[in-house]
Amino acid sequence: MPRRRRPPRPGALADLSPTRILSQIIVLQLAYYACAAVLILFTALVFGREVNTDLLFSWRSLRGDTTVGWTLGLVWVLNSLTCVVFILLLIARSKLVLDFALTIHFIHLIVTSLYSHGIPSNFFWWALQLCSMVVMTFLGVWACRWRELRPINFGTKAAARQGNGPSEDGVGEARGRGRGRGRESAGEYEMVGMNEEDSNV
Repeated sequence: MPRRRRPPRPGALADLSPTRILSQIIVLQLAYYACAAVLILFTALVFGREVNTDLLFSWRSLRGDTTVGWTLGLVWVLNSLTCVVFILLLIARSKLVLDFALTIHFIHLIVTSLYSHGIPSNFFWWALQLCSMVVMTFLGVWACRWRELRPINFGTKAAARQGNGPSEDGVGEARGRGRGRGRESAGEYEMVGMNEEDSNV
């Protein structure tokens, strides 16, 4: 007789579905570049610089010996802070934040290398990617854990409004207030709370 398979945990296939993971990666990567493009465009217009795709995809623009390089570095760090919001909305699971953060920066490394026709050899670029990944991971895990640990409301406030909540002396109002019929429908009964004098008898 063949051994019966253990049924999968509810939601496990949906959480680990390759299609869903791939779609989340694509959406996060697009959001990563979209936010960076908006921030770089705004910064370039403010400083009166020429706007081109090198500022977004070329690693040669990120240099530690120029003002433009440091400005772009701050923009990319700010972009990492912005992507934490997308991680919270799309991923919402703290144990997956590191994987997605590494994936985003690994894809960015591939895109940058293909665009610049070479692997980044600038130390400032690598240090910036490490800083960006740490910021995205730390804040992403903190935000997702904050969301995961939020208390779940099971309608206690509604019950308190109906008189079922705790009274001023800390004793539940529902105790001793029930009214109903006996098991054999012998008549109505009323539960009355016990006083201290009755309990000592």
